[in-house]
Amino acid sequence: MAVITVKNVAKKFDVYFDRPVSLKEKLLFRKRSHYEERWVLNDISFEVQKGEALGIIGQNGCGKSTMLKLMTKIMYPDRGSIEIEGRVSSLIELGAGFHPDMTGRENIYTNASIFGLTRKEIEKRVEQIIDFSEIEAYIDNPVRTYSSGMYMRLAFSVAIHVDADILLIDEILAVGDASFQAKCFNKMREIKASGVTIVIVSHGLGEIQQLCEKSIWIEKGLIQEQGSPFNVHPIYLDFMAKKTCPEDHQKIENTSEEVKQNNLDSSISADKISDNKDVEILSVNLLDENNIENGLFETGKPMIIQIKYKVNKPVNKPVAGIGIFRNDELQCYGTNTFIDRNDIPEMTEDGVISFYIKKNNLIPGEYSLDVAIHTEDGFDYDNRRKIRVFKMYSSCMDVGVSRLEHEWHIKVL
Repeated sequence: MAVITVKNVAKKFDVYFDRPVSLKEKLLFRKRSHYEERWVLNDISFEVQKGEALGIIGQNGCGKSTMLKLMTKIMYPDRGSIEIEGRVSSLIELGAGFHPDMTGRENIYTNASIFGLTRKEIEKRVEQIIDFSEIEAYIDNPVRTYSSGMYMRLAFSVAIHVDADILLIDEILAVGDASFQAKCFNKMREIKASGVTIVIVSHGLGEIQQLCEKSIWIEKGLIQEQGSPFNVHPIYLDFMAKKTCPEDHQKIENTSEEVKQNNLDSSISADKISDNKDVEILSVNLLDENNIENGLFETGKPMIIQIKYKVNKPVNKPVAGIGIFRNDELQCYGTNTFIDRNDIPEMTEDGVISFYIKKNNLIPGEYSLDVAIHTEDGFDYDNRRKIRVFKMYSSCMDVGVSRLEHEWHIKVL
């Protein structure tokens, strides 16, 4: 049974170039009232079944949050209709009903009443709300004395204890520190297991894969793809990879070796240039298992890093190294030919170094690759660091940094 039905919904906003704020300005500067209509959503239709979890993805400004606000009736569509059956709790603007001069406890009663709870219902839940928020020591202080993290903890705790039939969430895993985020996500799993219908907007594709049975990708106000997250997310990531690194995909499509090389050279970034250019890195290729240049790889599949270099002056015992970093700058892996005892005696002629990864176990996300050729003492021959961005996707529900090969052994006593 569908508890959320969205039919041909469209929403526009009037974007003013320089909107006057007073009657005097309106009379004197009439031309400032010019505006243009921007359709944020255009002909959106989907259904969410009872107990189902739906993820909405897309880049910033595509209309994800607007869709959620339409569902909560914070705003209304210009065309189409939205039908929702059941009590709705929304985690869109956390703490929107909080008063800064009231205590945390007083705001619990006020905010929970906004969600439709009676005083008796709130009194039954107030201790659970306080315990979950982990701010018991400050609950009777005015919320204006709270840090932003404490404020968001309390707001989230109130919203999830409403016992709603439908839960609408906008980027909720940005709440609090890492431990509290994990606690929130586990709570979301409990809520889903209890039969609550969930619609979540997030840039965290891994979280959506673990929580949702269905994903919708919105781009420029239109639904581009919808279906299983494991089918939709790779298509979305490929689109984003083309947008982020268009030169990589252009190289795949071009058949001319000359054009391919020109595109490859143009993709190399030069941050710092050293006087020592005995060995120059001309290009870095990321190849998939079919030896095709790519920017999107699947967890568990092979990956080849090719480093093309030019020798301007022969060098002895050079070292080639790579480093892989997550988008939050966490180093996931790094090695070089010296560490691996795969010594290069000398470089006298131009060539290519290939680093073959038999099984890339990085989980879904965005990563950067740092490549260098340097001396045994760590001094680069070419200080133009070669940074390449690539993305990972997976058909499994992964958590962490990499996927470990493992097996469970269960013995019944």
